[in-house]
Amino acid sequence: MSVLDSFKLDGKVAIVTGGYGHLGRAFVEALHEAQAKVYVAARNKDRFLDVFKDTKNVEFVYLDILDTNSIKKAFSFVYNENGKIDILVNNAVSLDFGSAFMDDETWNRGVDGVLNSVFRCIREVVPYMKKGSSIINISSMYGMVSPDFRIYNGFEQFMSPPHYGAAKAGVIQLTRYYAIKLANKGIRVNCISPGPFPSKFVQKFDGFVENLKSKVPLGRIGEPKELKGALVFLASDASSFITGHNLVVDGGWTIW
Repeated sequence: MSVLDSFKLDGKVAIVTGGYGHLGRAFVEALHEAQAKVYVAARNKDRFLDVFKDTKNVEFVYLDILDTNSIKKAFSFVYNENGKIDILVNNAVSLDFGSAFMDDETWNRGVDGVLNSVFRCIREVVPYMKKGSSIINISSMYGMVSPDFRIYNGFEQFMSPPHYGAAKAGVIQLTRYYAIKLANKGIRVNCISPGPFPSKFVQKFDGFVENLKSKVPLGRIGEPKELKGALVFLASDASSFITGHNLVVDGGWTIW
């Protein structure tokens, strides 16, 4: 097999939770471009159709990351249709933004929708996976470092809340744990931690974007397409001897 062939995903079946969002769309496109059959696992079929209507080999399956029964049904459906699940990308999150000293309910909902949801999806997909399968969890630079509060002066509405970073740090640790636990099954578990990839809405606030750029050694914000290579690498045989790794795609944010 040539090195380029090792990146191909021909015949693979992949699931991306929250696959029609800002970064999720790039993950789906990456797997699709590498020739995998991709299921967007999410709650809103209309949003899926807005993004992927008539895209061959990209399909929708209903999945609510907060509901174990929903996750079970989604994975069972995909398996029954294809006889296998080769790749799972745990991308979706669900949380309410809150203050630094939010109430218990807001905190618990956020941790449930960012961390516990990843645990549920890993637990429920493993019975359908075999040797050579790959689980990729999506964390964040804020699972590794604290926010620089100076960047958010005047733009407090975009401040990353504490339950988000704490839960994303937990996602990195879950990755390590299950990389060890599933190694004897030949299932690899890795993680991607994106840096500053603000949504199109956030990019309308030029002052905030300039603040972000000032923190990035490469001097700019990331584009979702720049996550595609990292995802295909971790999903494919090109990374066949890599597990438990957190691949940071942040323009250098976390190195200083």
